[in-house]
Amino acid sequence: MPTSFNESVIEQFRANGGKAGGPFEGGNLLLLTTTGAESGTARTTPLGYVRHGDALLVVGSDPGAPNHPDHPDWYRDLLAHPVVRVELGTETFQALAVPAEGVRREELFGHAVRTAPGYGDHQARTARSLPVVVLEPAEPDGWEGPREVRTLADKIMEVHTWLRGQLRQVAAQADAHFAALAAHEGPGEPPAPGLGLQIRQRCLAFCQALRFHHVSEDAHVFPTMARHHPDLADTFARLTEEHRTVARIQDELVTLLAGVPIADPERFRAELEAMTRELNAHLDFEEETIVPLLAEVPWPPAPPARPAGAGREHEE
Repeated sequence: MPTSFNESVIEQFRANGGKAGGPFEGGNLLLLTTTGAESGTARTTPLGYVRHGDALLVVGSDPGAPNHPDHPDWYRDLLAHPVVRVELGTETFQALAVPAEGVRREELFGHAVRTAPGYGDHQARTARSLPVVVLEPAEPDGWEGPREVRTLADKIMEVHTWLRGQLRQVAAQADAHFAALAAHEGPGEPPAPGLGLQIRQRCLAFCQALRFHHVSEDAHVFPTMARHHPDLADTFARLTEEHRTVARIQDELVTLLAGVPIADPERFRAELEAMTRELNAHLDFEEETIVPLLAEVPWPPAPPARPAGAGREHEE
């Protein structure tokens, strides 16, 4: 099977410390790995990027010609799954993909065009507004996860710290959004800066991480521990029930976020505060009852032992 153009660029990038030839010769190039919006499978795309301070910007040009009327697949993917993987040079890291809106989108696109004029040509060839996506660090400001993750207890505490930080970020950005709306309520005022997508992306990342964390606990961690600690049956039952409660509140919050530009501030804050109280109480209880029992369990898990004699047929 012949190698596609993208596959060829990806191979060059990884083999040459983040550099590729052809149309990418001498340019800024990164690899963006998204999760398919419908398939759920990983998809890696080579993209040009522009620096804006400490941020990385990517533009959904694809390549802006009239026969490309829709946004690229990777853009639709990150709207469904905001946490992405970025390969930049020899570095690989997770990022939160946040499309810019309104005035901020115009400012960032103007910066992108001044840095790489080709984006202006792409925009001129299509009627759609090319999306500008900011790749932010996946960890919230003030991230203080465990310095070393050696045990399953460390890993769970790392996830808990990340979840608490993301929820604080959602609350802070929601307050900024509603404050901006209030400041632009007068007649003749310019439209408020867009924060709806920024809040939505961060909250969606938080909700997806929380759901994955709870499913992993319900399906693997709790059943395994219950076999060794039958005296904690009531504790595991309570934690599982709390997972259902938190999932219900988070689903209501996601629904609320779908209309965040016109959301009622008091209702939104009430929902967010309710979820924060429920989540923190749940995490506190888990850290008090379950996490101490995992302090001796190595992380990551050791690979399964190889059966005695396995592979000996190849040694003769």
